[in-house]
Amino acid sequence: MASQVATPTSLQTTATSSSTSLSSPGLSPSSPVQLSPDDVELLAKLEEQNRLLETDSKSLRSMNGSRRNSGSSLVSSSSASSNLSHLEEDTWILWGRIVNEWEEVRKKKEKQLKDLVRKGIPHHFRAIVWQLLCNAQNMPIKDQYSELLKMTSPCEKLIRRDIARTYPEHEFFKEKDSLGQEVLFNVMKAYSLVDREVGYCQGSAFIVGLLLMQMPEEEAFCVFVKLMQDYRLRELFKPSMAELGLCMYQFECMIQEHLPELHMHFQAQSFHTSMYASSWFLTIFLTSFPLPVATRIFDIFMCEGLEIVFRVGLAILQMNQTELIQLDMEGMLQHFQKVIPHQLDSGPDKVIQAAYQVKYNAKKMKKLEKEYTTIKTKEMEEQVEIKRLRTENRLLKQRIDTLEKKGVPRYSEESVLQLERELVQARLKEAESQCALKEMQDKILEMEKRNSSLPDDTNVARLQEELIGVKLREAEALTGLKEQRQQVRDLEDHWQRHLARTTGRWKDGPKKNTLSELQDELMSVRLREAEAQAELRETRQRMLELETQNQIHSNQLRRAEQESRCLNERVQTLTTQNKDLNVQLQEIKRRQAEIECKSKEEVMAVRLREADNIAAMAELQQQISELEIQKEEGKVQGQLNHTDSSQYIRDLKDQIAELKHEICCLKGQRGMANQPTFDGIHVINHYVGDDESYHSSDEDGVKDQTQPRSGGGRIRLRPNLADTDSDEEEDGEALRLSVPPSSHKSTTV
Repeated sequence: MASQVATPTSLQTTATSSSTSLSSPGLSPSSPVQLSPDDVELLAKLEEQNRLLETDSKSLRSMNGSRRNSGSSLVSSSSASSNLSHLEEDTWILWGRIVNEWEEVRKKKEKQLKDLVRKGIPHHFRAIVWQLLCNAQNMPIKDQYSELLKMTSPCEKLIRRDIARTYPEHEFFKEKDSLGQEVLFNVMKAYSLVDREVGYCQGSAFIVGLLLMQMPEEEAFCVFVKLMQDYRLRELFKPSMAELGLCMYQFECMIQEHLPELHMHFQAQSFHTSMYASSWFLTIFLTSFPLPVATRIFDIFMCEGLEIVFRVGLAILQMNQTELIQLDMEGMLQHFQKVIPHQLDSGPDKVIQAAYQVKYNAKKMKKLEKEYTTIKTKEMEEQVEIKRLRTENRLLKQRIDTLEKKGVPRYSEESVLQLERELVQARLKEAESQCALKEMQDKILEMEKRNSSLPDDTNVARLQEELIGVKLREAEALTGLKEQRQQVRDLEDHWQRHLARTTGRWKDGPKKNTLSELQDELMSVRLREAEAQAELRETRQRMLELETQNQIHSNQLRRAEQESRCLNERVQTLTTQNKDLNVQLQEIKRRQAEIECKSKEEVMAVRLREADNIAAMAELQQQISELEIQKEEGKVQGQLNHTDSSQYIRDLKDQIAELKHEICCLKGQRGMANQPTFDGIHVINHYVGDDESYHSSDEDGVKDQTQPRSGGGRIRLRPNLADTDSDEEEDGEALRLSVPPSSHKSTTV
């Protein structure tokens, strides 16, 4: 940017060195003439303009027809350029380049752009530059503007009431029901419908009025929407005005730091910051300063935000500190309303220069914002607690009144317990509502993160860039069309003058007739030149349209290819996932089959073990029944030892034979397990050679006595004393039986 500004100076030096010797009409070509510095400067300027015409014709088209396309028109026929000074011409050329190359300048030369904005944006460029600074060109909401005007806003009466108070001395707004008041009403009404939370705030009309002084109402509406959304104005104009309170807190802290004496004086007079500075932040000085000064400050605000308001406000206080310290509250109010605006009648340069001498620490402002948020949070918590306590107190009073009407004692234990239970329930409901609110806030944050991560933002940005390019080309085409129309009008004027001159041609002499013919011929040449230029411009316009369509189609094709590529990648990913899932499914089925086989095998093994256990149990039960029978036999044989009757022995033998027969019959039955067993009998039969004996013992530890036998196969039985009668205990004779010597049998119970 600096190099562009310095170009005329460098060209002036080169022109001085290369063009100091020129021939005049009255001298010979070889005789040099020394040019004056003004001529050299004019020559350098002409060379610069010619170079600009050759390299960048777009920069001349962007200046609203103030300069022409040919080199001769820059010197002779351009009325706008003849009325401007050299500095203004350079500024116009420079801002024309900036507008045409906005994206590159905004990214690569942001510091130089800020310096230029601080020096002031030319009046004719403010409309487009403000839209570019806040990125408000071609907003989607612009298409809704006409529909919004057809709707009814609840704020219409308030807007109508304040319209006459907005710039009452300005030509555009001072007449009732004028065009200015009507478009101002339309913009304010449309925004109140778009943002129903803010609706309409009184100070916002001054900002909209300034925008309408520079641009049409639709563009002013888009710029105002951007200012409300991106420049903290919406927070300033909310009904709670929390952002305005934050600005007042930050500004008061800056005064305390930089102007401690003035801050002490304000506190002593109870002169709060909001009494004089609230309008500064709400209207960006539009209601406090002269309009040219406020417009220059608004230029910087569009580029840098609310920082300029803090800087200018503190600079104003520094410039008036001495006078303010000597005044009381009313005097200070009068000073702010009447004296300070007249100090700025000379221009805004002094106060802007003083504003940038103020030390502004962005990090400290963030820290102050956190402190203010903490203070306000505590205050809100206290207010909520007070409100809750008041509500509980009111409910308790109502409860007490109800109990008193019912005749219940005022301070009975039941009423107190009931109130405590109600209090607990209320607090539980409050905690539940707070948890639900926290969950909803988390969900909102999560949705905002998702929306910010969506790839549609890049597509929207690209579409905006395309629309900006199309609009710029359309503006270039319109500028060329205006220039062409101006040339046609000039030719028509020449043609009318020519007709006026040639009306009395038949009275003139031959020389004058020849001159008239030459003038006719010159006019014909000019007409043909104008026709050729018109055809050339039409051809260029068609070429621009074709290039625009080609670019749009190529962008659409590129986006379609990107979408197709993304879909193909998604299909491949899903196919891979499907394959993996199928493999996992087959593996799960195989494992399930193995598990089922193992479970079947285990079931069969369990059933086999159960069958074996049942068979073993049956065998044991049969053995038990046999042993019980043998026990009965032993008892009977023990009874035989006490009698000598052979008949009785034979009867017993018959009974034994019958019992053995019954045992043989009962071997296949399993119901013997339910028969009662004889207590405490343990029978062991030994069938061995001559030295073996038969033992009978019970669980009480009584041992059978065995005696050696002289014969083969004789056994002596001694019954258990607990299982015999008293008569049998007195009889000590033993029953001797003959048993084969080779047999052996052992049974244990």
